[in-house]
Amino acid sequence: MDWEKLLSKRRLNKSNASNECDIRSEFHKDYDRIVFSSAFRRLGRKTQVHPLSNNDHIHTRLTHSIEVGSVGRSLGHNVGSFLEETSKLPQGIQAQEIGAIVQAACLAHDIGNPPFGHAGEFAIRHWFKENGDKLALQSKCERNDFEIFEGNAQGLRVVTNIENNYGNGGLRLTFATLGTLIKYPWFSDNALAESKGKFNFFQSEKTIVQDLMRELGLECSNNQQYLRHPLSYLMEAADDICYKILDIEDALELNILKFEDVSIIFNNLAGIENDYYSDIGDEFSSRRRVSTIRSKAIDNLIKKVTNIFKSNYEDIMSGNFSGDLISRMEGIEKRGIDEAKRITNSNIFLHRRKIELELGSYETLDRILSAFVCAANEVKRGQVSFKSQRVMDLMGVNKFTDSMSYHECYLRITDMVSGMTDNHATHVANQLLGRAL
Repeated sequence: MDWEKLLSKRRLNKSNASNECDIRSEFHKDYDRIVFSSAFRRLGRKTQVHPLSNNDHIHTRLTHSIEVGSVGRSLGHNVGSFLEETSKLPQGIQAQEIGAIVQAACLAHDIGNPPFGHAGEFAIRHWFKENGDKLALQSKCERNDFEIFEGNAQGLRVVTNIENNYGNGGLRLTFATLGTLIKYPWFSDNALAESKGKFNFFQSEKTIVQDLMRELGLECSNNQQYLRHPLSYLMEAADDICYKILDIEDALELNILKFEDVSIIFNNLAGIENDYYSDIGDEFSSRRRVSTIRSKAIDNLIKKVTNIFKSNYEDIMSGNFSGDLISRMEGIEKRGIDEAKRITNSNIFLHRRKIELELGSYETLDRILSAFVCAANEVKRGQVSFKSQRVMDLMGVNKFTDSMSYHECYLRITDMVSGMTDNHATHVANQLLGRAL
């Protein structure tokens, strides 16, 4: 891989001309474009882990993304300094710009996620699998786009196709930032998509993906699974650091866990073998008590991940690195990560209130998808009922037409559904049931 290509400032459907009076780098502009987008703003009412929480301290997709961006910027700065010190940065690129690229990608890493967290993803997949006989999809790739619906693929579609410049480059981010955003560089018909339940490319973005990967020098011989951008590992690590720590912090706030349950985990993540780090006393809330340990844990993990990236630099740059950076953690930090995963799976994800709300999300999205897919099928058959016409009217200018393929019609629907907040999805489902009259 070549950093000259990997740090491309080219933008989708836009000339390379820039305002000479603007002191921002092209990558700082990416950050601003994401922050001021409607899709990013809507993350404020989308579930991170706990659906429809009334507690103002609980993370939403928005606060999570901002925090991931902060960690990603630090990781990017560290790696940028390493590249600068070893004379690997192209001329005209500064170390801090690497931080800006990673931060921008981190901000957008959840921008395509549907309402109700991962339960929303599974609910969409479930509906399309259960209703396959009602769909007119031909190829395996077309079917998998919906039966393995993926927030990461939807996110790439949002920033390259939907947001701001609809069908004409989306947010028109730099190719460097787009490459950094991609964790799973394959299409939905790839064997990895079926085994992992993860992919980054819908069939609809095929031309964009081919152009992007060619520009970045990430092409692969089979043209199905591409090489990963080196900076995408930092974006992924920033996300891993945040959700492993902050999911536990939210559970403390909701009294799902107690301080004594997790204090040793935070000490391990902070690299501390013995006593609690700066415990301010049990007269304070668990959230207040854990805050000082949390900051030290994040700082320690940033340093560890930076060193792992440096140690595996040659494999990463040759495309031979497998897995993720966090999985290479060793020692006391690895014990902390393993225990954080155990307590998250056994306590947080199985909490009764969370399960109840997630089951409700299945019913909510089932109602919406049933109504809109029925309308799409009627449009394609040329026999549109009054109800389906009114359902289509809810889509505004993004409604489907009979000239579109079934695949494109259904994509318009998942675009709409994944763009909904938890509150709006609940409201639309209630409208369709007549409860909002």
